[in-house]
Amino acid sequence: MAALATGGLARSERATTSFQRKGPDGGVGRLAVLPGTRPSVRHGQLLLSSGLPSLDYVLGGGLAVGTLLLIEEDVYGVYSNLLFKHFLAEGIICGHNLFVASDKEEPADILKELPSPLWNTSINEMEEEATAMVSKQDAQESMRIAWRYQNVPKLEVTQTASSKFGHYFDLSKTMAPELIQNIKWDGFFLLKEAAFCPDIKSCNTACGYTRLLHSIQKIIYQQGYDGSIPQKKQRNILRIGIQSLGSVLWGDDICCTENPQNIHSLTKFLYALRGLLRTSLSACIITIPAHLIQNKAIMERVTNLSDTVVGLESFIGSERETNPLYKDYHGLIHIRQIPRLNSLICDVSDTKDLAFRLKRKLFVIERLHLPPDLSDTVSRTSKQDLAESAKLLSSGCSAMAIGKKHLDF
Repeated sequence: MAALATGGLARSERATTSFQRKGPDGGVGRLAVLPGTRPSVRHGQLLLSSGLPSLDYVLGGGLAVGTLLLIEEDVYGVYSNLLFKHFLAEGIICGHNLFVASDKEEPADILKELPSPLWNTSINEMEEEATAMVSKQDAQESMRIAWRYQNVPKLEVTQTASSKFGHYFDLSKTMAPELIQNIKWDGFFLLKEAAFCPDIKSCNTACGYTRLLHSIQKIIYQQGYDGSIPQKKQRNILRIGIQSLGSVLWGDDICCTENPQNIHSLTKFLYALRGLLRTSLSACIITIPAHLIQNKAIMERVTNLSDTVVGLESFIGSERETNPLYKDYHGLIHIRQIPRLNSLICDVSDTKDLAFRLKRKLFVIERLHLPPDLSDTVSRTSKQDLAESAKLLSSGCSAMAIGKKHLDF
């Protein structure tokens, strides 16, 4: 009996030790201490910041490691380029390694144009300035705000000094060269790589994609991001940025005709790239000129092969640029797709109508607020334009507003 009691006690002690908390050097806890990352509260996936805290909020807390973020470029590529630079600038501040690929700019020149980070002192000054401006505007517009927006919280929140995930960047200044020199980065310039493959037809119109994929694969395997060999220093994240993928400069004709010669070249590249990301400590952002791709079936395949898809619709050169409905914004942002990570549903925020604007120093994403239809500042001739735009934006009210001149709230 004593032996049985002793054996049962020993088994109970062994059972309790399996629930002991592991240190940072044991088990899966090593992934949680990577610089510039944090585990998701909802699905447990390791997240990193996109460089825009407002975009991180919309995407459910940030970008998951091992996933692909696809940015559908605006018509002139102005604002998509800003998102691309924010992603790289965030990596430099977090100490991540970078891989930059471009079809028209030298990677070194892109790094020189990255925005400068806003440290705590600058953020506090901007908080005071923003608070003063908001209070002044609220005093003037408090009597003209639509009743359905009075209790709706703003999407954009100011970063606190204690926050260590995500940073703000000053677009009026470039990053100091000392910060760029402290990180490890590799580049891929298409014009230089094309010299090694002058005959595009011999490469089946996918020479640029093939060389880019081989470059990414080489870095992941040789530098140990896939875990095959131990890294010399502490394990780190690889941020991959690819600019204007699928444009004419890549040797692909998907932007020129509806029936390209090699219709599967881009999708094959994304399929192979996604496999590399899934098995490595890396995250990728790709900008693609979706408005130039004439075959919509190709764009649907590209969307299905991406994890997160964000579309940018700029007001530059369009009728909405002079529409009073959008006077406070520079464009709309559309969340096309959000990944389902360890869940049957995607981690989507409760916002549908989103817009972005470029302030004096910041690029922010906010909830789109429609002005009241009875506002004195809106002329009577533009009220029909406001109603038509409101029908397109408010999906929940669009079914009720069909055949009417104005929306009934």
